[in-house]
Amino acid sequence: MTMNNLELGILFPALLAGLLVLATHVPLGQQVLNRGIVFIDLAIAQVAGLGVTAASSFGFEAQGWSVQVAAVSAALLGALLLTWTEKIWPEVQEALIGVLFVVAACVELLLLANNPRGGEHLKDLLVGQILWVSPASLIPVALLYAVALAAWFGFRARMGQVGFYVLFALVVTQSVQLVGIYLVFASLIIPALAARRFAEPLRLVVGYFVGFAGYALGLVASSVFDLPTGAVVVVALLAVLVAAAMVSLIVSKSARAVAA
Repeated sequence: MTMNNLELGILFPALLAGLLVLATHVPLGQQVLNRGIVFIDLAIAQVAGLGVTAASSFGFEAQGWSVQVAAVSAALLGALLLTWTEKIWPEVQEALIGVLFVVAACVELLLLANNPRGGEHLKDLLVGQILWVSPASLIPVALLYAVALAAWFGFRARMGQVGFYVLFALVVTQSVQLVGIYLVFASLIIPALAARRFAEPLRLVVGYFVGFAGYALGLVASSVFDLPTGAVVVVALLAVLVAAAMVSLIVSKSARAVAA
């Protein structure tokens, strides 16, 4: 362990990427939790990953527009499919989301079966490459997320199911390529779990704080201990969630004791 491993030139852009992801994922994650469709993000993220893998398998450049179009198209198709199933079979929507995730993951494995770099490609989709982002590459991401946030806070009441799923698909598609499927799921659900007992607008504040603390601690720990960044950030987010839950429990007990 050495503090010399802390390279601000690498960690700062990575933290910016994490904050951008959290900007959209904290409010969307709270909506996902309220709707009781927790695994939708995993399913849509996996479908977006399948779009990236399929485009790459057909020889398109990994960072080209064709791959972006394929990823967005796949995610939108998955989102529209889930919109339809929620109307037709709402009682089994969570199960159908799970099926979509598993099928997308299996088709992706089949596409990578004969690819000599398939394992590396799959790892990148799962845990991401957040340490290798550059500030310049974050500009289009920031613009997309700004539009998404404006749409969410400005027109949320009029979006309906289709609007929510489409917006969710567009955001998650970009996030998967930025931080990986695992961090997308953690960024959506863990801050939402930490803030679920609070009322608005404090719920958003708590969610953002938990997300920021998790990313900051995870990035520093991964650099100090030379461990995979995405996995460490997920564990750090969980640690912050546990700490927040303990503080909340202590405060609640103290308040009850004073009231008694």
